Parts: sequence; C-alpha cells; structure tokens
Amino acid sequence: MADGSEGPSKGMTMRALLSVWDKTGLVEFAKGLETHGVELIASGGTAKALREAGISHVDVADVTGFPEMLDGRVKTLHPGIHAGILADRTKADHVAALAQHGITAIDLVVCNLYPFSSDPSVELIDIGGPTMVRAAAKNHQHVGVVTSPSQYSAVLDELTRTGSLSHSTRHALARAAFAHTAAYDAQIVRWLDMGGTFGEAPSATDAIVPPTLHLTLERADVVRYGENPHQIGARYRFAGSTPWWDGVVQHAGSALSYLNIFDADAAWRLVHELVDDAPGFSSVAIIKHANASGAALGSSLSVAFAKALAADPQSAFGGIVAIGGNVDAELATFIAAGPQADVIIASSFDEAAIETLVARRKATRLLSAPSPEPLGLSVRTLGDTALVQDADQLMVPVNEWRCVTDATPSAQQLLDLQIAWRVCARTTSNAIVIARDGVAVGVGAGQQSRVVAAGIATSKAGELAQGASAASDAFFPFADGLESLTAAGVTAVVQPGGSVRDQEVIDAANAAGIVMMLTGERHFRH
Repeated sequence: MADGSEGPSKGMTMRALLSVWDKTGLVEFAKGLETHGVELIASGGTAKALREAGISHVDVADVTGFPEMLDGRVKTLHPGIHAGILADRTKADHVAALAQHGITAIDLVVCNLYPFSSDPSVELIDIGGPTMVRAAAKNHQHVGVVTSPSQYSAVLDELTRTGSLSHSTRHALARAAFAHTAAYDAQIVRWLDMGGTFGEAPSATDAIVPPTLHLTLERADVVRYGENPHQIGARYRFAGSTPWWDGVVQHAGSALSYLNIFDADAAWRLVHELVDDAPGFSSVAIIKHANASGAALGSSLSVAFAKALAADPQSAFGGIVAIGGNVDAELATFIAAGPQADVIIASSFDEAAIETLVARRKATRLLSAPSPEPLGLSVRTLGDTALVQDADQLMVPVNEWRCVTDATPSAQQLLDLQIAWRVCARTTSNAIVIARDGVAVGVGAGQQSRVVAAGIATSKAGELAQGASAASDAFFPFADGLESLTAAGVTAVVQPGGSVRDQEVIDAANAAGIVMMLTGERHFRH
C-alpha cells in the first residue's frame, strides 16, 4: 500500500519465501500464490516439491549465491535472505541498503519447523527455520509469516479479496509465529532436562520438577463460563498433544462450562479406575463437585447404575453420570427416569438412547469419549507462584497391603476395600468412603476433621454400613474416627497407616473384631 506498511507498494511484485518441513497442502498453497502473481523463493526439500509439481520458483541458493552447506544446516542464514525479511520499508536508509546490495524485499515467509518432539535429537534442532520465523514476525509491519498449513486457506482468501494481507492479519500471524517458536524451544529444553544426547540422566527430582518449567498451552475451547457465570474460562491442551478431551463428541445439550469439564474428567477417570482391580465388571460413577456421590461395579451397566444411584439419589441431582461402556435404549430409559444429570459421559450412545435422554432434558450434555490418558504433571497457580507435582497414582498394589489385625478379609471385603480405597483417593480430603457389595454407599468429603468425615459417610450409608468396608485417605490420628465407623457396623477398614498412634488404632480394630489393612500410601486431595 502507499504508506509502505501493508506489504509491497502498488505495482511491485509480492515475494514469498517457502521453507517448510510439513508439506501438507504446500503445492496447493504455492499454486494459489502463483495465481496471485506472487514470486516464489524456496529452499531444500520445499524447492524439490515445487519443482516436481511444475511450480516456477527461485532457489534460495540463487538468491544467496551460496549452495546449501553442512548437510543443510546452513542454507537460509544469509543477508540476502534476512535483510530482505527484516528491512523496515518506512526507513529510506533500509531501502537504500537493499538497493545497494541487490537484495529483494520478501513480503511473506512460509515456514514450519522440524518436528523435534517426534524423534528428539541434535539434528532436529532447527536453526534456520526459527530465525526466519522470528525475523518475519518481528517485521510484521511489512511481512506476513505463515507457520501452519491450517493458515493457508485464510491467507489465500484474503489475498483474493484484497490483494494483500491486512495489518491485523499480519499481527495475528506474528503472534502465532512467536508462539510456534516458543513451543519449539520448550520441547528442546525439556529434552535437555532429560539428558539430551550427551548429558547425564537427571536426578529423580529434576526429571519431574526441573530448574525451569516451560509449559506451552494452546487453547482448545472457550467454555460457556468459568467456575461461576461471571468468570471467563477455556480449556487448553499442551501444545503438540492430543488429550482424550480432543476426542470427545457432544451429541446434545448446552455448551460445556469449566465445571462440566472438571467434574466430567473426574468422573470419567474414576469409572475407568474402578475396573482396574475388577476385570469383568461394569462400572458407573456419579460425581458432584468432583467427588463421588455414588460409584459401583455390577454385572451390567444397568445394575451398576442402579447401585450407584441408590447410594445417594439426592446428591445425584445435577451431577455427572459416567457410564463405563455403551448407553443403549434400555439403559437410557433407566437413566432418564432418575434425577436430572448435567452431563452424561459414556463410551458411546445408541441413537435411540440419545433421543430418549434428549426428550427427558434437552440441556443435559451427552458426551461420548475415548479412554483417558494417564494424568501427567499437575500445575496449580497461586497468583505469581505455582505448585508443581507429578500426578497422584495408586502405587501400592492390593497384594502388597498389610493386614494388621487378627481378623483377615473375605473375598467380598477385599473387593469392597479396593472400591472404597479407589473412590477415597479421588475424594477431597479429609475423606472417608464406605463400600458394600461393590458400591460406594457413603462418602464423607472435604472435612477439617476425619471424625466428621466418618460421621458424614456413615450417615449417608445408613443401614448399608452394617457389614460394609471403609477407606480413609490418610491415617487415623486417634481411634475415634475408627470407632465412629465400627459403631455404624463397618467390619473392614483400609488406611495408609503411619501415625504415632497406629498401635492404638489397631488395638481398637481388634477390640471391635474388624479387619484393618494398611497400604503405606496416603492420598490427600485438595
């Protein structure tokens, strides 16, 4: 444009430099640029792809006067390229310098980087690519920079409509470019933290919490609202990753909110964990505020749902129902007859099931989802401070639990203890969970006192506490919490142990004639 800030001046040929690793859509994009009279410059494999497609272009080596060197490590690192990218065309001395050295200005840089994370190595550390991208992004007042094939269509469309790229478009492309190189550098830093090619393996601590942490998150979805309606929220993913949430399909219902996703994630992970120790069973979990109101194993999904719902039908209202399998018409009818659910998440839905559930309540979100990937690094921000840890996993297998009482568990008690323990580990602390006949029938969550948590769990379980099993996410500091459970009829308990009063608690268990198992592993959740 006339002011020189919108790319080449009128009557001047627009020039584009193409140097891409990912050649998806390259030929079509190059043909589109060619149609608009754009002169193409290309390097290496990109030039080869254009040549094979019969697309006219100038090779980078012809621009620089130097062939590619050092196995391709040096090809675009030259003033003939970078002066053309970086020149400020509003400055007469810059324009004069280009003319003096016979350098042609470059208006568009199309470059994406070596896929370092696919096979980390020194050879996949791109140097020329990031340099070109950063140069073009810095000079976005004059130069457009395209770093992803996903941008090709919009760029061609704007060139078709206006003949150039607007300042707002170049600004957006520059932002994406710096994000692209930042993510790339973060991958390299992480690789070096893990020892790289020549380094030593890091310590166990540094492997999880390195000296600096470079997290690159890309926005996947803007959610309906945040934790509360007056808050803005979004779901992000780690750049380059494909989390299970990306594979979720929403079949019906309102847009997802922050808490819908947070709670559905908790429910979906729990419903999968429940069957880890119980192959052959079907599992259902009903979640409210990230804590289970009911969770159950059954011979079928319908049986498991009925058990999970019966554990606490009042709390199930407005909750998240996670079904560990396919929802057919029969199960959908059963679910529709129960309390309103905000989200129903399952492996899949029959069409008839969707129709039945939509007829019950159109706003209910129906989500089909793949199995969740294991949890990774946990990052919690506190203003300008962040707490980082690896994910809480149940590390001690059941066969390594220690029975410390005279009474030993029956097969049913052991199964119920496992269910109680898994649910308890995913319940806000202090937590007590009571399970019976494959069902979590009483959940006491988020209490300052373990005795109060036990009281809530027994009150919810009611008569079902008789002969039931229970779990505590941390040790009993005194015998009173255990005595609250045994008074309600609980006959088996699993807990981490580790208190200075362990023996006092064990003695109380023996006095009550119940089973007590120690895992040696605490599971606080905040």
